[in-house]
Amino acid sequence: MDFAPAALSRARPAPPAAAGREPWAPPELSLVCLDIDDTLIDCTAAIRRTLHALTGRDGLWPLWDLITEEHVALVVAGKLGYDVMHHRRTECFLAELGIFGDSAQVSAFEARRREILARSWRLFDDVLPCLEWLRAAGLRLAAVTNASGVHQRRKIAELGLAPFFDHVAIAGEVGVAKPDPVMFGSVCLALDCPPERTVHVGDKLDTDAIGAFDAGLGAIWLDRDGTSRTGERAPEGVHTVAGLDELPELLVSEYTTVGVPAPRAAGTPAATVRGGMF
Repeated sequence: MDFAPAALSRARPAPPAAAGREPWAPPELSLVCLDIDDTLIDCTAAIRRTLHALTGRDGLWPLWDLITEEHVALVVAGKLGYDVMHHRRTECFLAELGIFGDSAQVSAFEARRREILARSWRLFDDVLPCLEWLRAAGLRLAAVTNASGVHQRRKIAELGLAPFFDHVAIAGEVGVAKPDPVMFGSVCLALDCPPERTVHVGDKLDTDAIGAFDAGLGAIWLDRDGTSRTGERAPEGVHTVAGLDELPELLVSEYTTVGVPAPRAAGTPAATVRGGMF
């Protein structure tokens, strides 16, 4: 799950209206950016299953999540590399459980954790239909994630997501992380699409939605848990959806140049994935 630092609160001015367009006309849309973990891939459930398999205990996810956020913050600050972070995070997690092993034992635990986790990844049910709709609507797609490159690219490939994306931006490779505006700007630059014609969708209110908003992109918070449970509320200017099945209707109502999708054709990425490994 991506690390979420404190929210930025400044408001951004509305982009200037394009020449020749009515001032009240909705913005055009060309590019949709999507977070990966807990947006497309049910990362939390996979980690819960893995921790239970390794320890035989339930309820360890909050501890693991807290330790992960603390260590990823060091990576984002440039104080720790991702390869070292994984080892130290596991070492810290085991110490919290009262297990103090040497480096070889920690490495063995981490290797086993990755092995089990690799078999536990699952897409949310609404992912493939949404991605296929976005593609059929003529939109370009980018994956934008704060996780490390090797692991994310493997997950994207093994779950059949790679064919959908025109670009993949990974914090460990770009050198900055969400909510830094440079992260979002690098995607717009790579795909030659201005921020005002781009939206970003993600499960973290601060890191994804508010970060994208402050970078000048359209911002959509994917609140799968429901605001009544999390206690968070999106600020003005940030849209909220409870699932990716709600995204097409939102885009059609808020943006122009989002056409009605054509019927699914044989050989499209989703059709291929569904007919193969899913």
